[in-house]
Amino acid sequence: MPDGTGHVPLPPGGPVAAPAAPSAASAAPDPATTTLAVLLIGPAGAGKTSVAKYWADHRRVPTAHISLDDVREWVRSGFADPQSGWNEHSEAQYRLARRTCGFAARNFLANGISCILDDAVFPDRPVVGLGGWKRHVGPGLLPVVLLPGLDVVLERNAERSGNRRLSDEEVARIHGRMAGWYGSGLPIIDNSQLDVAETARLLDDVLTRSLASPPNW
Repeated sequence: MPDGTGHVPLPPGGPVAAPAAPSAASAAPDPATTTLAVLLIGPAGAGKTSVAKYWADHRRVPTAHISLDDVREWVRSGFADPQSGWNEHSEAQYRLARRTCGFAARNFLANGISCILDDAVFPDRPVVGLGGWKRHVGPGLLPVVLLPGLDVVLERNAERSGNRRLSDEEVARIHGRMAGWYGSGLPIIDNSQLDVAETARLLDDVLTRSLASPPNW
């Protein structure tokens, strides 16, 4: 039970248990009303943040959007910008931000609030990517890949400013690495021709299938 400060003790281990597949006689849970933990994966310019915000805004149950980039940018003095060269400091700040996001997600979930997190998780780094999120949030985390075409992410990246705008070469490199998600078994949404609302509706469809038949990751 929460005390007067609103603190809710977290259960040991990951609070999000792996979802059990429903029996043939029962219907799959409705993702629009179920408490969920979703990880939206994709390259810079995929539209992760816009889709995550819209999806969280339009759910019928309390839902939080937790952005890894936003949490990393909490560091104001001494921020290690990866654009200046990925090094041990930027890597350490990334790990710290991921743990912070994971703790926030667990705290929201312990209070009955769904979460959607977004991150550029690479398929060729399973230990620090999906494995890290699984450790921090729990085995019931539902990963979904958002992967539009390269021309689309280049166009969207060009509209960015500040340290969130990457060079075309970096965007192409990241997009190429993300292609490794094909064949991984994770659900992939190509939103090249979809607006934010259409992508969010498709995300609900994908989550319905994931709840009925959880991905093996």
